[in-house]
Amino acid sequence: MLYYIFKYLEEEFNMPGASLFGFITFRAAIAFVLSLAFSTIYGKRIINFLQKQQVGETVRDLGLAGQAQKAGTPTMGGIIIILATLIPAFLLCQIDNIYVVMLIITTIWMGLIGFTDDYIKIFKKDKGGLKGVFKVIGQVGLGAIIGSIMFFHDGITIKEKIVPTTNKQELVSQNIPVEFGAAIKSTKTTIPFVKDNELDYANVIDWIDPSLANWAWLVFIPVVIIIVTAVSNGANLTDGIDGLAAGTSVIVVITLALFAWISGNIIFSNYLNVMYIPNSGEMVVFVTAFAGALVGFLWYNTFPAQVFMGDTGSLTIGGIIAVLAIATRKELLIPILCGIFLMENLSVVMQVSWFKYTKKRHGEGRRIFLMSPLHHHYQKRGIHESKIVVRFWIVGILLAIISIVTLKVR
Repeated sequence: MLYYIFKYLEEEFNMPGASLFGFITFRAAIAFVLSLAFSTIYGKRIINFLQKQQVGETVRDLGLAGQAQKAGTPTMGGIIIILATLIPAFLLCQIDNIYVVMLIITTIWMGLIGFTDDYIKIFKKDKGGLKGVFKVIGQVGLGAIIGSIMFFHDGITIKEKIVPTTNKQELVSQNIPVEFGAAIKSTKTTIPFVKDNELDYANVIDWIDPSLANWAWLVFIPVVIIIVTAVSNGANLTDGIDGLAAGTSVIVVITLALFAWISGNIIFSNYLNVMYIPNSGEMVVFVTAFAGALVGFLWYNTFPAQVFMGDTGSLTIGGIIAVLAIATRKELLIPILCGIFLMENLSVVMQVSWFKYTKKRHGEGRRIFLMSPLHHHYQKRGIHESKIVVRFWIVGILLAIISIVTLKVR
């Protein structure tokens, strides 16, 4: 909203300072500050409201240290994250930008699924919450929507370099500018650590017949669905101890904001030789608002937590991260960048699979971990949850650095 107001003031009245709102970096900084201010100032009021409504966490007895003290802590705090993200986004983003539209849809869609789950747990006194099948249907539905927009919408394009006949050294010495072709629709993505680091999903089927490239959505959309479902579930599993999911997610989204800014900037995408994605830089404003919301939420969510995000927050976080990775064509980097989510997911899959296998074979189920997800394993070993969280954050930072390094190391 403010973007369009100041754009009008600049064009019609040549208002001093109005042009600042044309810069993504300026709006991103303002979005972060506004989001952080909202989540810290109004976050406390929302927590008090949740307490009055007796929206408290019901804690299952898992035999974990300090678990009993968490009972009654307000949950559904993901509302703070959602509001603190959407309000600055509507104020400062170009709302007609298709990438921003996808992120807003994701935030509202996953927020509603998570809110429904939390509502059933708390107000309907059903510890199971929303049935798993309905959660999966919601995640698949979002994946189908995002995949369809990415494939069919004319506003989602890339620009490829026009490769000159001169070699690179002559290009630099003679100061010959690099040119980009027209914006084209493409199902290309990037592969980390590979020199020619582009993969086209259409190649999965068009080797049979080039005309089958028009049917590449049969490959692309299922891939998007798998990514959205996996990452949102990973974030949901990670939200098990105070500050873990929010802190880990801040690291991930700031890294993705950097990727979005580089991919949407023709100068830096050319210099780093990464895919140039027109108009994708606008996502940076949304992402910085999201990062500010997460940091503000951490103010109340670090040990001992005054509020839990619930599925309202964790499913939303996972959905936004997945869509950001897909939109910046960095979805194949998710196993590295979202390594914490991946470890949490795998620990559950390994634990359940091994338990079932050993029970069938030996008549007694055996475990790999003391408890899954992985963070509970370390709790069972007697490590304080604050230490676990900080160590997971350190691992997350290392994974983020490795992800950034892939921009140059191929």
